[in-house]
Formats: sequence, C-alpha cells, structure tokens
Amino acid sequence: MKSKFIKNLVFAIVSLFLVCFVSITLFKDMKFGLDLQGGFEILYQVKSINDEEVTSDMVKSTYKTLLRRIDGLGVSEPELSIEGERIRVKLAGVYDQDSAIKMLNRAASLTFRDTSDNLLMTSDVLKDGGARVSQDEYGNYVIGLSIADKEQFYKVTKNVSEMQDNRIVIWLDFDASTDKFQNYQSVCGKVDTEEAIAGIKCLSSASVREGFADDVIIQGNFTKEEVENLVELINSGSLTTKLEEISSHVVSASFGEDSLSKTVTAGLIGIAIIIIFMIIVYRFAGFVAGIGMMIYTCVTLFVFWLIGGVLTLPGIAAMVIGIGMAIDANVINFARIKDELYEGTKLQMAYKNGNKNSFMTIFDSNLTTLLVAIILFIFGESSVKGFATMLIISTLVTMVIMVFLTRWLLGIFVKTGYFDNKIRAFIGVKEVDLPKLEKNEKRTKNAFKGFDFIGKYRLILICSIIFIGAGIFSLFTNKLNLGIDFKGGSTITLVADKEISEADLKEDVEELKYDLNNIEYLADGSIVITINDELSDQSEDNNQKEIAKNYFKEKYDAEASIGVVTNVVKRELVKNAFISLGIAIIGIIIYISLRFSFSYALGAIMALIWDVFFIVAVFSFLKLEVSSIFIAAILSIIGYSINDTIVTFDRVRENINKEYKGKISKKEELKEAINLSLRQTLNRSIITTITTLIPVVALVVLGSGEIFNFNIALLFGLVSGVYSSIFVATQILYLLEKRNVGKPAKKKWYEDDDEVKEKKIKGINC
Repeated sequence: MKSKFIKNLVFAIVSLFLVCFVSITLFKDMKFGLDLQGGFEILYQVKSINDEEVTSDMVKSTYKTLLRRIDGLGVSEPELSIEGERIRVKLAGVYDQDSAIKMLNRAASLTFRDTSDNLLMTSDVLKDGGARVSQDEYGNYVIGLSIADKEQFYKVTKNVSEMQDNRIVIWLDFDASTDKFQNYQSVCGKVDTEEAIAGIKCLSSASVREGFADDVIIQGNFTKEEVENLVELINSGSLTTKLEEISSHVVSASFGEDSLSKTVTAGLIGIAIIIIFMIIVYRFAGFVAGIGMMIYTCVTLFVFWLIGGVLTLPGIAAMVIGIGMAIDANVINFARIKDELYEGTKLQMAYKNGNKNSFMTIFDSNLTTLLVAIILFIFGESSVKGFATMLIISTLVTMVIMVFLTRWLLGIFVKTGYFDNKIRAFIGVKEVDLPKLEKNEKRTKNAFKGFDFIGKYRLILICSIIFIGAGIFSLFTNKLNLGIDFKGGSTITLVADKEISEADLKEDVEELKYDLNNIEYLADGSIVITINDELSDQSEDNNQKEIAKNYFKEKYDAEASIGVVTNVVKRELVKNAFISLGIAIIGIIIYISLRFSFSYALGAIMALIWDVFFIVAVFSFLKLEVSSIFIAAILSIIGYSINDTIVTFDRVRENINKEYKGKISKKEELKEAINLSLRQTLNRSIITTITTLIPVVALVVLGSGEIFNFNIALLFGLVSGVYSSIFVATQILYLLEKRNVGKPAKKKWYEDDDEVKEKKIKGINC
C-alpha cells in the first residue's frame, strides 16, 4: 500500500516536471505583444478618394498593400486585422515610428514595363478596380483587365508585340535602384502563399502578340487562388482609397521588457503562494491541486502558443487570474468530499460522492464565465480581445485539467488505501469531527452554525443604500476620470537624457496651446504627457505631430512618440462597452432561467448590477483612470461573481430538493434552506476569493504599472463579488420566492407533465 503510494507520487512529480519543461521552452518561443517588447499600433480608417462607398474588396486590397509595406520593414510577426472599414496594424519591435508610418501611408504604385525595365504605362490606363477573376473558353482561370485609356493601351501593346521579347511585365512598387526583371522572372506571378503575397513585386510577365484596344485577359496556367491573389494585388496598385489614422499607441522597448519581467515575477510568486495556501488548508489534497494547477498553467500556455496567440500584459493577467479561479473547481470538489466525511462516509465513497455532487456546480459556474468571455471576444478590440482569448482558453482548460485530470490524479492516491486512516493528512479533516455511524452519532461539524444570513437583510439593506448614496454623490462631484480611450486625445511619450520637471512640462503644454490631462513619469525613465487634443498629421501645411516632436527635440533634445485616439474610436468603444454588458446580462438571465428559474436569474442580475456600480463608484472615489481595459475588468468581475452566485444557488436548489422534496410550504423553510446553503458554501467562497486575490495582490504590488488600474478593479471587484453573492443575490431570491411559498411548483418548458388528466365528456363526468 505504501509502496504503491510512493510510486504514484513519483509518477505525478515526474509528469509535472516534464510538462513544465515543455511549457517553459514554449514560453521562450511565444509571440509577445507591443506592451511586452515595444513597438507601435495604428488603427486606420479606409476612405475613398472620390467620396464613394468603401467596399469590402477595397478594404481587402488595401490590407494586401499594407501587408506588403510591412514586409519591407522587416517585421517578423506583424499583426493586421480588418475591423469593418478599418485596419488595425500592430508592429512589435519597430521603434522608428515616423519612417514606418510614411511607408505604410504611401500609395501603392502599379506600373507596366518591358523586360528591360523601361516604363511603358502606369495604372492610369486601368479602370478603378480594373482587375477581375475570369475564365477562358476552356474553363481555365485568367485575369481580366478593364481598360480605361484604350488609345494609350493600344499604342503600347502594339509596340511591344513588335519587339523581340514581346512581354509586358506588371510591377507593384517598382524600385529602379534594386528591382530587375532578370532577378524576378522565375517567381513572377507566383502568389500561392501568404508569404509570397507579402513579398511579391513582379505580378505578371505576359506575352503580347498584337495591339489591343479593348479589355484583355492574362493567361498563365494559374490556379484559382493565384488568380484571386493577383487580382487583389493589381487592384491595390490602382486603388482610389486613402488611409486615415484614427488612433495610435507607442510603447518603448525598455518599458516592454520591464513590464514582462515584473508581470511574470508577480505571476510566479502568486502561484507559489496559492500552492502553499492550498497545502495548509487541504494538506495532501491541496498538494495534488497544486500539481494540477501547475499543469493547468502549462497547458494553457501550450494551447495559446498552438493557436498562434500573441501574449500581452492583459493576456498574462487573464492567465494569472484564471489560475486563481481555476483552483475553485478543486475547492468546490474538496468541500463536497469534506461534507461527505462529516456525515460519516468512508474516504473512498466520500471521494466518489463528492466528485459526483460537485460536477454540475463546476460546469454551471464555468459555463457562465465562458459566456462572458465569448461576448468580450466578439465585441472587444486589441488588448481586450487578447484578454478574452486567454480567458476562454483558461475556462476550457479548467474543465479538462482541474476537473478530470486532478480528480483522476487524486483518485489514484485514494485507491491505494494509504489515507483511509489518515483523513486529516489527506484533506485537513480532524478525526474527532468524524461521526461514528455504528454508535448512531450524527454530524457535529457545521460552519457558521446558527448564523441567520437572511434575517440580517434589513441591516444589509441600510448599509447598501448608504454606499449607493455615497457612490452616486461621488459620481456627481468627482465624476469619472476618463482616459483618452473614452474621450479622445493624444499621448506624447518623451525619452530624454536629462530630467525634465513637471512644472516645465506644464508650461510647455500651455505654450503649445494644448489641453493638459495628465503627466506620468514611467519606471523606464520615459515621460507620458496626456492631452485632450487630437493631434493630426493629415495636413501638410499644419502637421501637428511634427510641430510637437520638433518642439521637444529643440528644447530638451528629447525623442517624442505620439499616440492618438480620435472621437470615432471613442464612440465605438463606448457603444461596444454597453453592447457587451447588455448581451452578457441577457445571456446570463436566459441561462439561469433555464437551469433554475427567473427568480434566481433576477437575483443574480441584481448582484451583477451591484458589482458594476461598486467598481465604478470605487474608481470615482479614488479618481483612477478609466481606460479600455477597464471594460475587460468589469466583465471579468461579472464572470467571477456569477460563478460564485451559481455555486450558492446550486446548493439552495439541492437543499430544497433534499430537505423538502422540492416543495416549500412555509416561509421559514425557505429561509432555512437558503441559510443552510450559505453556511455550506461560505467557506468555499472565502477560500476561492483568497486564492484569486493572491495573484491579483501580487500583480498590484509587483506587476507592471500599465495594468495597475485593471488589477485594482479586480481587487475590489472580487471582494464585491462575494458580498453580492451572499447579501444581494440570495436576499433578492428570498424576497421573490417567498411569494410562491405554498403554491404548486410550475413545470419548466422542457419537463414532461406526467400527471394523468381526466378527459371531460359532457353528460358523463361534467
């Protein structure tokens, strides 16, 4: 028995080290975002030069052009994404912002040349979007060209047809100093991969046998995919679109490296403290949970790497927070096992029953968190979407690792029989608290025994009203400190060799006639000046960005990087925030109504509204800046809070079915069922909150300043989530459900009506 236990222990530890080794190796090859290695991000609005409606084809062609531009910059892992009529470009590791932007903004140039590289025609001979996918009479895919200047086109093609080498070469962004057809002819027109599309300049070298005065086709044994790609590239060179920069964000390399180091350190310390805490509370079972948590962390990183995810500060924060929340699956399971042991059940049966009773609770709570994460992914942008991606992966991995793998791992130790008489060493339950059923002893261990949670609702109501009043007063007086994400503006990041005082910077901003919002000195030595003005570089006569850069260069010899958020982005962000919250609430109402009842759903939603208001009020009290990542924090708290509420509600429903056979006949019975459920789950809520707070506190104290406000929101939100689950959701549930006491329970829409009803026949039985 002991030898089997030791063998299983060695197996578990060796497996853990192997998984961790693989994950550490993968972490080194992970793609890191701007905030972890520096670089810049630009959001472009695609507009038509001729004020025409922008089509999806025009956006796609512009995207292809930008992809080619970025390839010329030598960026190894660029991120480009189409967002409606916008294109978001992230260039990690690129620090010469001005040169990069000039290259990105330059219009694509399509030219027709002979094989000696002499210019024959420009894109002016083509109609707008003049290339199209077509097929010849044999069904082969060809490129169709719609000609605008037919006279010019005929003259050129007639001359080429009489040359010894009668080929017309179509070039995109031809550079006379470096590009020669002789060097490109072997790859000309080969665009079967994304890499080839990004790097190709020579699009076609078609033979011309006669002069053409009408639309033409280009043949060449093309596949459908090659033709589609070539059409997009040709059209990108004759586009009538322009790019308008509507937001930008710059991160220095040193700041990115500092952020990565601090966040990873905070995460590792948080994980270590959680494992120690779990071992203290749950002894050997806590040690196994720690192994499961380490494997969970490694698998989460592996899945993120596998899908090609780009790791950002919010992504790391989501993973660290996910660790704390994932441990909840084990806490719920351990609580159920302890309940069985306190009832006098033997360890192996207690383990089996505990697993069975906890599964649906874990499933329900994780499903609601997953719902919030999916909504955040759909409506979030940039770093918020990265946060949501990590949260989705964390939730799914929790179900696989923290439920199935950890249970299996714990089960192989239970089956050895080694802990049958060592219950305290196994899960922290004292032998003196175990009733001896053979002596007719009953359960004696009941946490918070006799405490009347529901009976305190008047006191709780008064305290809540006082806080709500104070919060509303603060919102009217302090208001919210909205960042430029929510109200538009610009950030000027200065890097100088000498110190610059805040007083001098305030004078500079006043001299430049800007509306100052904030001045912040960062740990890497750079200074961030936030202003409420939207600096532009669209006008050649009045390039506001260049004016600002030249000013700080001349006065302090400081390099200035400028980021901008326009009113367009602000409106979109606010709209998406309200849509995200609204859909999350509707989805939760529907799910809880189906799984429980509408009374439960209403109680849960009131608790979530309390949580959102609590965080907003705290930010108003402390005058903390509200930025785009604040929305991710709010939705994370919603996911956590609903998780906690579902666990409590699940126990309420179970106790009503167990103690009262599903039918409450007195208000006192309802009150006692809810009180009993709160007593049974409060320990779990406290432990889960502590394990989740540990990494959050580590991130607040040791983590990067860039996500400080995000972590503060989580810190207060986690505490609020426990309060709302106990003193808001269940109180609302009691007030609503007590009206139904004594009434027959309504069957849900999916339940069969098994009652046999008498058929009414006139004159016989009616």
